[in-house]
Amino acid sequence: MNFLKLLYLNTTFYVFFILFSVTSITLLTPCFAFISLFLSHRTVMRRVRRAISWYGKIIIRILPFPLIRVRYKNYVKNDVPGPYILVCNHQSASDPFLMACLPYECVQVVNIWPFRIPILGMFARFAGYLSVNEMSFEEFSRRVVDLLKKGVCIIAFPEGTRSGGKQMGNFHSSIFRIALQSQCSIVPLCISGNENIPSRGSLILYPGIIKVHKLPALQWEKYKDLKPVNLKNKIRNIIAEELAVMDCKE
Repeated sequence: MNFLKLLYLNTTFYVFFILFSVTSITLLTPCFAFISLFLSHRTVMRRVRRAISWYGKIIIRILPFPLIRVRYKNYVKNDVPGPYILVCNHQSASDPFLMACLPYECVQVVNIWPFRIPILGMFARFAGYLSVNEMSFEEFSRRVVDLLKKGVCIIAFPEGTRSGGKQMGNFHSSIFRIALQSQCSIVPLCISGNENIPSRGSLILYPGIIKVHKLPALQWEKYKDLKPVNLKNKIRNIIAEELAVMDCKE
C-alpha cells in the first residue's frame, strides 16, 4: 500500500468529514427547530431522516472519492409494497453510513455506541434510531411496529456487533420475532469490501471498492410458518450465498 496515498485519503477524508459535519449540523439544527413550530412531528421526522440520508450520501460517495468507491445494486425491478425490515450483515463501522444508498425513509437499530458519538449521536437519537440495548424487548417491539405502521423502514444488523471481516457472526432473533408479529416483508442487504474501511478497532481507511446489494424481499406469506430461529438462519444463508458471489467477483 502506497503510504502517501493512504495518508492523503485519511487526511483529506477526516478533515472534510469534520468540517462538513460541523457545518451541516450548525445549519440544520436551527432550521429543524424553526420548522417544528409550523409542521407536524411526523413531517419533521421525515425531513430529518431525509437530511441524514443526504448527509450519508456525501460521506460515502463524495468525500473519499476516488480512492473509495461505493457500488449499489438493486436486484429488484418491482418492489413489493413496503415498508420493509431490512436485514444487513455487519463488517465495519462504515456500514450505517452505507445505508444512505437506500431510497427509503429508514430508522436503524443500533447498539449504544453510535449514540455516544459527539453531535452525530444526538441527531441519530433525534431521528428515532433505536438502541436495542436500552430497552426491553416489549418496548423495542412496540416502537418498531409503530414505525412500520407509519411507513418507515427498519434497518437491522442482527449480528449485533461488527464481524471485522468477511465471516458473518450468528444472528440474534429479536428482529425476526418482530417481523413475524408485524407480518412485514424482510429485505436482505449484503455489504462486501469494507472490512478495512475502517477495520475493527481502527479509524484508518484503506482504498477499495465497497459493494452493497439489495436482494428481493421475502414476504410474510413465504415465511409465516417458520419459527424465529429458522427464519433468522434462512435470511443469514441468503446473505451468505450472495456475499460468496460478491467476494468471488472482487
